[in-house]
Amino acid sequence: MTIANDRIDPELVPQRTLRGGGKIPAIGMGTFGSDRFTAEQIAEAVRGAAEVGFRLFDCASVYGNEHLIGEVFQDIMKAGIKREELFITSKLWNDMHGKGDVLLSCAKSLKDLKLDYIDLYFVHWPFRNYHPKGAPPDYHNPDARPYNHEEYMETWYQMERLQKAGYVRYIGTSNMTIPKLKLLLRDCTIMPVANEMELHPCFQQPELFKFCLDHGIQPIGFCPIGSPTRPDRDKTPDDVVDIQDPIVVKIAKAHNVHPALVCIKWAVQRGQIPIPFSIYRNEYASNIRCVIEDPLTEDEMKELAMADKNCRLIKGQVFLWDGAKGWEDLWDINGEITTRQ
Repeated sequence: MTIANDRIDPELVPQRTLRGGGKIPAIGMGTFGSDRFTAEQIAEAVRGAAEVGFRLFDCASVYGNEHLIGEVFQDIMKAGIKREELFITSKLWNDMHGKGDVLLSCAKSLKDLKLDYIDLYFVHWPFRNYHPKGAPPDYHNPDARPYNHEEYMETWYQMERLQKAGYVRYIGTSNMTIPKLKLLLRDCTIMPVANEMELHPCFQQPELFKFCLDHGIQPIGFCPIGSPTRPDRDKTPDDVVDIQDPIVVKIAKAHNVHPALVCIKWAVQRGQIPIPFSIYRNEYASNIRCVIEDPLTEDEMKELAMADKNCRLIKGQVFLWDGAKGWEDLWDINGEITTRQ
């Protein structure tokens, strides 16, 4: 692989240690952008990200681009990056939770990504409700239902078999809540090593973040800069914009960087693994470089803790069921799993 002028040494990127001792880079490259960018654009961004030093790539079957990203993985490994230097994740989509479907979905991702194993495989959402690609904000699936723990454990036990068979190194959860995680930890044989969750300065989820750390679950944060290019279906009038937050802007000026980089620095220094996404080389090169230079001060980290506005951006409205009062029912706001139907 050609050495790029904007490349950083991947060895300089901090690492996190997963349960069992495995290492994972402290920052990754997201690959969800199918609502606004083509699969080809995203795959080429993965190629460029590998050139500048990224080694963690966060994929998912529902993103619709794993087949092209797999070709890029083949190319970069042929060019000299070893498979063991990469940490590649993928996710089980909601319509593949049934008996036997988990293996089929994982096998499809392995084939598309052109891999012998996936490093970390997530259950994308904790229920079987799903929406078609490009669903509008008011889309409603008539078959949607509230969380069902027995069904989720049927899915999780299939995930455990994937790990035991060597198809995946680790398994994890995504878009979970504390009540749901408590039930999973009570009943599972293999614990999740990570939970992928929305995390940015204006939505810090301190209780869930602490719960994960206390139970040896690595938080991985999507929307680390507040996801200004998220799908329109996830936007509401009350949403805030992290990169316009006065605290974020003030600290960005002090460091002479874009506010987005303050969000990423904060995430890495706090202890979660951010997975920013961009197809633009100057942006993703800056994203990884910022974590190895000019760290935020302790006082700045304390200031950013005050930026939390509990503003969830990815609300999941398209997954609601008949009888649900609103998107809050997906997230167990009152500390109990919502079962009304």
